[in-house]
Formats: sequence, structure tokens, C-alpha cells
Amino acid sequence: MSFVKINVKPDTLDDENRKFAQRSLRQPLFLNSVPKSGSHLLRNIIRMFVPVEDQYQAEFIQHHFLQRHLAAFDRATNRLSWGHLFFMEPSRAALAGVRHIVLVRDPYDWVLARARFVLSNEFNAPGLEHLKAPDSSIDAILDLMIEGTRPQLAPLDVTYHFNAVAWLADGAHLLRYEELVRAIGDLRSEAAEAYFNAMFQACGIVRPDDWRDRVRIGSDRKQSGTARENLTGAAARIPSELPEKHRQMVDSIVPGLRSTLGYE
Repeated sequence: MSFVKINVKPDTLDDENRKFAQRSLRQPLFLNSVPKSGSHLLRNIIRMFVPVEDQYQAEFIQHHFLQRHLAAFDRATNRLSWGHLFFMEPSRAALAGVRHIVLVRDPYDWVLARARFVLSNEFNAPGLEHLKAPDSSIDAILDLMIEGTRPQLAPLDVTYHFNAVAWLADGAHLLRYEELVRAIGDLRSEAAEAYFNAMFQACGIVRPDDWRDRVRIGSDRKQSGTARENLTGAAARIPSELPEKHRQMVDSIVPGLRSTLGYE
């Protein structure tokens, strides 16, 4: 079986974390997300509010190797963990009693973000190398991001249903990438304070007085190997806005998805 390999440079957030007084969680916390929806951004921010020793850092937990990471959700240790878990009975059972956050992104922008990552040098998947060729069709690549290809890329409709929509119906707390970015960009505003207060409450984090400093450090894009400007390779070939043809394609394949997630 072929596996996708992702190469991401290490960050220095563990060292930054230890410069602040930390308080342990009183309940396990799992940061779930649609892949390429700002997963590293959210993770890096929350990491600044939980002791390093209480963070389950083995890897991004995914459904196909869930069983070897069940310790991340142990109520005896109350750890912070993160990953991309599908809505399935084993995942539901593992997350029982765990605070559960689901981060999403506007599906239109998600198609572009996924394409940039797949074309980057940080993403390596047997069978998809041809996409990085200089003469590869951007139109065809965007089609593929929506339609998917097995086993490397799940289709958009499957990804959003099992990574987000089904979890929301099960009571997970929804965060939108765009609102998170907007709050980060205006940390001194009342709107940003209200946003982060709600997020901390959902995460079970007692807000410290220096929360803005921690958010600022955790959200530093230099600390994220998957931030757009840190990707290397052919990612720059992808446009900044999704063409109308592909917007219609998304809406046709998953009607009502953007509305369900609060984007319309």
C-alpha cells in the first residue's frame, strides 16, 4: 500500500511554551480538522496554553492508525492532541468524554489550499508525481482536488462529511479558519477578545492575562511549515481565487455544504 509522506520543518514552540506559566487541562482536548483548513495554525495557538508534557505530539492522529494512539484520549492524563479523524464508530468511542473542536475552511478556498500543498515539495505521494510537472494542467489539478483519487486523496464531499459535518451533528464545536485569521489580525479588538474567549471556553482553557502574547507567538506563520509562503515547489502556480467553473462544480457535488458550515 502506498502512503502519503509530508515533510514539515520542526518549530520552536515547545521552548516558547515554557516561557509562560501553564495550567493542565481538566479534560482531554482533541483538535480535529478538515485537512488543509489551518490545522497547524490552530494547533500551534492552543499549544501555547497547555504544558508541553501534557501534549500528545506523536503525530497527527488519523482514522487508519487510531488504535495505536488511544492513549491521547485517556481521562487520567487529560492531554491535548490533534489530527484528522473521520466520523466512525471507533473514533466516536475514542472521543467519548473528550472536548472536541472541528476546524473547517470555506470549500472554495480549501480546493486551492489543497492544490498548493499537493504541488509543493512538502507533499509526496506515489502516483501523483506527474502533477508537479511544469506543463501539468491547473484546470485538471483543481478537478482532481474536488473529485479525489484513491488512495491518496479523498473526494471533497467525503472529506467534508466525515471530517466535519457528521461531527457537528454529533456535538463537536465548530471553528472557521477565516474567523480565526480575522481575530488574529486584530487581537486588540473586542471582537477578537470575544472570539478567543469562546474558543478557550470550548477547549476547556482558563484564559490567562497574557493570552494575546501567546496567540501572537503560536500564530507566527514562520512556525508553520505548511503556511502558504513556506511551501516550496510548484505551489505558486495555483490561482488566488477558485474559478467559477470549479465553484459550480463544488456546489453541484455538495449542494448546501457552504451554507451548512456558515459560509452563505
